[in-house]
Amino acid sequence: MTNIRAVAKKAGVSVATVSRALQKPEVVSDKTRKRVQKAAKDVGYRPNMMAKVFRSKKTHSILVLVPDMSNPFFARVISGIQKAAKERGYNVTLGNTLGNKETERDFARLLQTSQTDGIVQLSASYPLDIADNDVANPLPIVNCCECVTDDSMPTVQLDNRAAAQAMVRYLMGLGHNRIGVITGPPESPLTSGRMAGYKAALEEAGQVFDPSLVTEGDYSLSAGEDRASALLAADQPPTAIFCFNDEMAYGAMRRVKQMGLRVPEDISVAGFDDLPYSKYMEPALTSVCQPSAEFGPVAVHMLFEMIAGSLTSDRHQQLPFELATRSSTGPVNLA
Repeated sequence: MTNIRAVAKKAGVSVATVSRALQKPEVVSDKTRKRVQKAAKDVGYRPNMMAKVFRSKKTHSILVLVPDMSNPFFARVISGIQKAAKERGYNVTLGNTLGNKETERDFARLLQTSQTDGIVQLSASYPLDIADNDVANPLPIVNCCECVTDDSMPTVQLDNRAAAQAMVRYLMGLGHNRIGVITGPPESPLTSGRMAGYKAALEEAGQVFDPSLVTEGDYSLSAGEDRASALLAADQPPTAIFCFNDEMAYGAMRRVKQMGLRVPEDISVAGFDDLPYSKYMEPALTSVCQPSAEFGPVAVHMLFEMIAGSLTSDRHQQLPFELATRSSTGPVNLA
């Protein structure tokens, strides 16, 4: 097996520098770390991971808890996490919890048994018993995307209230005064935040909230189809439908077309997430653009601060959003 001295010679640095770059990449410059990593790859160096874990008491891996691996939004977030972790010499283990709390807890116990160094949690729950978390010396767990509303974990999230409010304002600016909403599950903080934004926009415009314009979905394509049917079958159907994620918006647009209506001439449709497919839909979907590629690196940075023993970043970080306005939305048809 190629040894560490060969890496040092190839990189033009000392053996001690190679050791630091491979074991504690955060203490060397990016330039040096990348040079050492390239040299290690070029000479075929493979560290003895068992010995490394024994000496450092670190696994050099982090665990990502994912409620739904099939969700394309989570896929983009995970990609950012993997890239940021790899730059620090860490591997990523994925735990697909399928939304099951016991499965989530089983995965999270890997942290308690020192089989992982930290956790990025992508759903809105603390993955262990709250009693296990010492506030003065918290376990390295960061909540990302679907964030808790308490202070049990550091969080990286979007301002869902402000984003939904901005979308409803935009639709009202096109003349839509009856805006239907397909929400997510009511227990989700995403749903509550986005509903708060919807109601805030109505209040701001002096409109009365009409519960008949709100129907519950589950973020799936089929929910978008089914719930769009319910909204459009009403005596006074909406002139626009705002779906709380893009997948439901895809389903809603499909059902609108099946009913012989046109998007956006007869009814406008908007989503939330701005998935890569959204701009290729026919018509292209208007959506709230979340910076999905940024969630992962920010969460990993916070997690590594916790692993190092000191979280110096803001404990709760909000990332910016934009409205991606496309051809699925247009002026209200008053005919």
